[in-house]
Amino acid sequence: MRTKSKLNSNRIIRHFRIRKKVIGSSEKLRLSIYRSLNHLEAQLVNDLDQRTIFGTTTKSEEFKKVSGLKTGGNVEAAVKFGKFFAEKAKEKGITKVVFDRGGFLYHGRIKAFADAARENGLVF
Repeated sequence: MRTKSKLNSNRIIRHFRIRKKVIGSSEKLRLSIYRSLNHLEAQLVNDLDQRTIFGTTTKSEEFKKVSGLKTGGNVEAAVKFGKFFAEKAKEKGITKVVFDRGGFLYHGRIKAFADAARENGLVF
């Protein structure tokens, strides 16, 4: 049986491997996602300038008002968060991004977030 610390260290190794290839620039920002047990966090990063352009989380009051959800730890919340994030990015004039899954496997909440963001105008 694999322990929690072993699984997390494997995720970090995957994340470093992904980060060698995925770079955000001013034309295509890097959409970085982090998944905790109860919440999701996403941000748009320009790696060349080392600046975070925009970021939000399922813990934010603005998202809670829009979604009406109590927790951000399920697929339904991930879909609503993907839609919310894509709308906020479009307000800032951002449509093209590079998706950085943060070493998490591409299924469940990560996949639901990505699909919802694509459906609502982000191109990646």
